[in-house]
Amino acid sequence: MDKRDLFNALDTFSQDLMQTLAEVESIKIHLQELAQENTALRLENDKLRERLFQEESSVEVSKKRQRNTSVIEKNYDEGFHICKDFFGQRRDNDEPCLMCLEVIYREDV
Repeated sequence: MDKRDLFNALDTFSQDLMQTLAEVESIKIHLQELAQENTALRLENDKLRERLFQEESSVEVSKKRQRNTSVIEKNYDEGFHICKDFFGQRRDNDEPCLMCLEVIYREDV
C-alpha cells in the first residue's frame, strides 16, 4: 500500500470516526432528555399517588361517618338521647332535643 492510499484510508477512517462520534453525542443528548423527562414523570406520579391516597382516605372517612351517623340517627329515632349531656337516656315523649339534632346534622370542618 503506498502512502497516498494509506492517507486516503486514514482520512476515510477519521471521517467515519467523526461521524460516529457525532452520532454518539446525539444519542447522549437524547438520553439526557429522556432521563430528565423520566424524573419529572416519577415526581408527578408520586404526587398523583399521594393525592389519590388522600382522596381514598377522605372517601373512607366520609363512608365511616355516614355509617356512624346512620347508627346515631337510628338510636335517636328509637327515642334515645345521643348528645353528650343525656347520652343513652330516653327522650320524654320522643320530644326533639336540639343538642342531639346538632350532633346528627353538624358539619365537621
